[in-house]
Amino acid sequence: MAKRTSQVNKQTPSLPPVCVLFGPDPFLVSKEAEKRLDALLSEEERMTALSEPKAEEAKIADVLDELRTVPFLSSRRVVLIKDAEKFVDNYGEQLQTYLESPSPTGVLLMTMGNLDKRTRFSRALLKIGGAVEVAPPKSSELPRFVSHYARQEHGIALDSRCTALLVELTGDDPGRLCREMDKLALYVAPEKKVKIEDIEQLIGRNRMFNAFEVIDGITRNSPAQALTRLQKMFAADRNAQYSVVGAFGYHFRKLFSARALMVKGTNIQQAMQKAGVFWQQKEAFAAQLSRLTLEEIAWVLGELGRIDHDIKTGRTTAPVAMERLVVRLFEMQQKSRCRQ
Repeated sequence: MAKRTSQVNKQTPSLPPVCVLFGPDPFLVSKEAEKRLDALLSEEERMTALSEPKAEEAKIADVLDELRTVPFLSSRRVVLIKDAEKFVDNYGEQLQTYLESPSPTGVLLMTMGNLDKRTRFSRALLKIGGAVEVAPPKSSELPRFVSHYARQEHGIALDSRCTALLVELTGDDPGRLCREMDKLALYVAPEKKVKIEDIEQLIGRNRMFNAFEVIDGITRNSPAQALTRLQKMFAADRNAQYSVVGAFGYHFRKLFSARALMVKGTNIQQAMQKAGVFWQQKEAFAAQLSRLTLEEIAWVLGELGRIDHDIKTGRTTAPVAMERLVVRLFEMQQKSRCRQ
């Protein structure tokens, strides 16, 4: 996920004497720093050759002394400063001077959220390939991203259905995706295979159940239950604002698949089985199927797509958009009942 302003060896990321890793996602930047640190020092070498001062406490004289000290039991010394914005702001000129005659055995590695490329220090970094931007993957790249992470970090090969569901239920934050994958790896250990059922049980269970309860409140003509459950969903799960659309989309797609089969003449039990509904709430799911038309379900799926886009572009927030969706769906249900 990292891209450099000049060529970089992707096999063994050799670093210039000063290197800044920067990007909007702290998790990805931290992972990139670890990868590059692994290429510079072994675990044993870190004991004597790695210094990690805090950015707000680090003094330029101490950092430069550390870089110029002859390494012991290692070929190089590394200074790692995380969240180094303040350090760079304070000592940019001294760092630029250091770049003119750096230590041949020292590497200064820093992480930042953003790098101002207009400064003289940044321009000097750019010339030596020391500015490494860690760009988050695009939404369309997330399944491949989490698949690669699972294979590289845990030796687990995820199939396309698992990666799609994991992204859908977790949201499009790469760091959160990786953390959920870490939990899944522990959940299935010592096995090296993740199944759809594992993701549903560990990650999707609470989110899907909450979405299920909201939809159940709508179809049972209980808007108070639906709105209360929705509010509790956001209050209880800080990640709900990222995952709520996926949780509702997952449930409504199952509704759509089952309803479409019923329209073609399949009985409700067979339709639910073919749609992959094996939950304890099968009776409630069947009740929802009987109260929602195929057109209504299709409308909700279209609205969820629009909501997802509006949330990502800052036009709305998840709580506001989902509350409006619940109210509109309830109004549609009311009109449908009046026509019957």
